[in-house]
Amino acid sequence: MPRLLHFFTISILLSLIVFSATGEDNEYVFRKSINRKSNGVKREKLSHFRFYWHDILSGSKPTSIMIVPPPTTTILTGFGLINMMDNALTLGPKLSSKIVGRAQGFYGSASQSELSILMVMNFVFIEGKYNGSTLAVLGRNSAFETVREMPVIGGSGLFRFARGYVQARTKLLDLKTKDATVQYDAYVLHY
Repeated sequence: MPRLLHFFTISILLSLIVFSATGEDNEYVFRKSINRKSNGVKREKLSHFRFYWHDILSGSKPTSIMIVPPPTTTILTGFGLINMMDNALTLGPKLSSKIVGRAQGFYGSASQSELSILMVMNFVFIEGKYNGSTLAVLGRNSAFETVREMPVIGGSGLFRFARGYVQARTKLLDLKTKDATVQYDAYVLHY
């Protein structure tokens, strides 16, 4: 009997050692809990940012270029068109205003029946406290609506874990050159 008890004790000890070696400290763990403060996550706040987005298709230095033209059968809606952009974000509506960031990404005409654009862009900030931080926007932009709303789906830097929305209002549209200035109001929950 003592031998059997000794055997069970050793077996239990060995299984505890093996189980603890394969626990959450293993580098191959799929998920583990972390402390919010150790990751820089503090108290969440709501911020409002206003800036102006300048989409320049004309001239010798355009900031938006067509990478896929629309088929000739979709002239009215431009369905299928895709533009890549690196647009200035300024404090005021004039392009000569102070640049606070860039809108980098692409947009494409995504509707066969109206002018509706799929926007995929990062607002990359280059000024002040938010220098190097980004906000990611992905959504539908019904170009002829007075106010369009698109979701903020994330961010980086001071906008880690960001969520919220932007509202876009066209301030200037040159029908000849197709250059546009759009006011963006971003409402962002972030830490």
